[in-house]
Amino acid sequence: MWRRDGDAVVLELAGERLARYEDGSRLPQVHAQRPYLHPVHTLAGTVLTDAAPVDHRHHYGVSLAVPDVNGTSHWGGRTYVRDVGPTLLKNHGRQASTGPLVGDADPHVLHDAVRWFDHHGAPQVEESRRLSAHVLASGEAWALSWRSVLRADHGAVTIGSPATNGRAGAGYGGWFWRLPAAASALVLSASGEGEEAAHESRSPWLAFVQEHEGATTRRLAVQHGQPRPWFVRASEYPGAGPSLAWDAPLEIPPGGTVEVGLTTVLLDRAVDAEEAAALAADAADLR
Repeated sequence: MWRRDGDAVVLELAGERLARYEDGSRLPQVHAQRPYLHPVHTLAGTVLTDAAPVDHRHHYGVSLAVPDVNGTSHWGGRTYVRDVGPTLLKNHGRQASTGPLVGDADPHVLHDAVRWFDHHGAPQVEESRRLSAHVLASGEAWALSWRSVLRADHGAVTIGSPATNGRAGAGYGGWFWRLPAAASALVLSASGEGEEAAHESRSPWLAFVQEHEGATTRRLAVQHGQPRPWFVRASEYPGAGPSLAWDAPLEIPPGGTVEVGLTTVLLDRAVDAEEAAALAADAADLR
């Protein structure tokens, strides 16, 4: 169940502490303050998230990170400027948690209302966030479901990415999971094996199989609803997430909404593509 632990909220299942939800208020402004999950563990205790890694200091565990919302960065770090390239701008917004609440009827569910502010301090987006956790029937894995509804209550919203600003193939932005470095990483998807096959695909699921100091882990993310294109990195660094604005800006009219939803299964062993697909089908029913 979720419970308070100081100024954070922690998840405990099957007698183990499996995740920690931070409000992000202590992050540097240049990293785009936002609530995030870190660390997230498997049932055997292997950590499958990274925060502020050397290669990308603005990556924080699991978060909803978007590089361009009406010109404001909720991703952190540099912004890709058309015909210029990555540029450090003073355009970093922040996502402010109003205080996560554990569900009265189900302590395995965490609710948070998150307000997104632009780099001038004006409200941009209202977000309703729901995190829920389940131990799978087999007892060998657990699943984390994330559902966010973004509402354009303060006027029209345009969500962009480096790709929509001119950097081909860099359509990142949205729900993003940064994994820790590992001795090896294999990417599996319905589109085939490997980073190249998964990147840009609309596979309904994506799996990372990693070797961590003798322990093999597997993280399988399943999209809810119509799949969006995956942004995938495995060779440069391990991380992935479905893109909100892959090759064209996402327009949300005043009062409109956009939903983001995924369920992630965490296992302490390797799987092949056939088993990953079967597990993805089971996880698709979890919310």
